[in-house]
Amino acid sequence: MALLCYNKGCGQRFDSDSNNDESCLFHLGVPIFHDALKGWSCCKKRTTDFSEFLSIQGCTRGRHSNQKPEEPLCPEVSSDKSEIKNANGHEIIYRGPKSAEKLQRERPSSDEAKTKLSQKVSASLAQMLEKLDISNRAEREKKESQTVMHGTRCKNAGCKTTYQGPETDKEVCTHHPGGPVFHEGYKYWSCCCIKTTDFNAFLEQKGCSAGKHRWTPKQDKKKVACRYDWHQTGNNVVVTIYAKNTNPELSCIEANRTVLSCNIQFENDKLFKKDFHLWGVINVKKSSVNMVPSKVEISLQKADQVAWGKLEDPNHKPEPEPSDDILGETNESLQPNWDIDDDDISDSDEEWAYDTQSKKTREEEEEEKEEGGKDKMKEAEMQNLKRKEVEEEMKRASEERRRAEEERRKAEEQRKQEQKEGDEDLPDLE
Repeated sequence: MALLCYNKGCGQRFDSDSNNDESCLFHLGVPIFHDALKGWSCCKKRTTDFSEFLSIQGCTRGRHSNQKPEEPLCPEVSSDKSEIKNANGHEIIYRGPKSAEKLQRERPSSDEAKTKLSQKVSASLAQMLEKLDISNRAEREKKESQTVMHGTRCKNAGCKTTYQGPETDKEVCTHHPGGPVFHEGYKYWSCCCIKTTDFNAFLEQKGCSAGKHRWTPKQDKKKVACRYDWHQTGNNVVVTIYAKNTNPELSCIEANRTVLSCNIQFENDKLFKKDFHLWGVINVKKSSVNMVPSKVEISLQKADQVAWGKLEDPNHKPEPEPSDDILGETNESLQPNWDIDDDDISDSDEEWAYDTQSKKTREEEEEEKEEGGKDKMKEAEMQNLKRKEVEEEMKRASEERRRAEEERRKAEEQRKQEQKEGDEDLPDLE
């Protein structure tokens, strides 16, 4: 008696006596339906037609089998969740995502210690940085080789030495490595903090550090804004910062579970600094940084598999950045250009003495501007009213002209009608 083979992709009838290891050609895998393509997981052939999918020949040789494959077991469906059990008799527990209130309560503090994320530098970026380093070195050597003009003043703050020849380079330069601070009427240098109210005394303060003279102004890093974007997957959030030719040795990207701090130096003298107070919580140990020539990609792994509504926490209120002239001490590697020329500093202290008077003058000017703005608004309203009256008058005149034209046309038609009737009453002439 012929038996039906239940191997996948076969479906032929066979005789058990003649059944051997080469009789059946079937598929060991399972059917796959993805993006309108149909195929088997054991072989690579795919098709969009279902009939062609059924006619795909098997990829494995074996014996025919007349045993039906076992159907996969499904859990019992019940309206009572307490009675839902699988085939093994264990209770199935369904856990939904955490609520926004629970996530806010469990949110870690933003003051946690930050950890530097692991960096991966692409080979193309390393080659680009090597080329830039060579060109910058050549340019720096060219500048240093240029002769210094006699009478050139030392560019270090607080040093008044002028260049008189090569022997001047052997002298010790006494200068201020910090920056000038003008706060609440006091004037001082951030490196030594000797405060005074007299401007001339401030200029005559001797330097507190010794070093070499510098005849050319140094090029400090320039803080700039960078375009950035972000996207997310089920497990990760990727922040992309479009900074070209980032220097990995001088850049630092740190994070804790709720804050991402970026300090990126790129294109030699540009500096991007920003703290992202993140919308959700991240796993710092499994987060990383990938640097390529055109951008910096920061991959942050989510602590909870929850979709983020935004990149940054909307409840966070950013604090105003402190001004550089109010800080007591500044980091020398990040401080701006403190070179001061005679033209950059006022020779008198009048602007400090009349600070209050200037504020009053500004307030009076603002009040006058507000009053002038109100007068202009009134004038604009009057002009609008006049324009509306003129428009209404023009509409009435055009309506009257239209009515007069219509009456004249009706009178003309009536006159023609009467003339026509009068012509009909005349006798015919033979």
